[in-house]
Amino acid sequence: QVQLVESGGGLVQPGGSLTLSCAASGDNFRLSFLAWYRQAPGKERERVAHIRTTGVAGYRDSVKGRFTISRDNAKNTMYLQMNDLKSEDSAVYYCYLDYITREYWGQGTQVTVSG
Repeated sequence: QVQLVESGGGLVQPGGSLTLSCAASGDNFRLSFLAWYRQAPGKERERVAHIRTTGVAGYRDSVKGRFTISRDNAKNTMYLQMNDLKSEDSAVYYCYLDYITREYWGQGTQVTVSG
């Protein structure tokens, strides 16, 4: 049974930066597919970025060049570095893990870009 806990959300000014962390329990983190999703009020949940066991990463077009996803298998932690934040980035951000089709979600952390 996997538990995912996000941290690092908060209020930032447009153009600012924020780094989210996702700490995972369990023994299979290094073998798992990881991703960050986000959901704004009234909007559909969307994938922001993913990172495979190989370290290969992918991003939705709107965050390319601004966001960087990474993983530290020794720490069972995934990160999302967010730069040049825009108001449209405001959302609840969720950590996601998949291990052999078993899916797990974090509780979400609020990111608000305002000013």
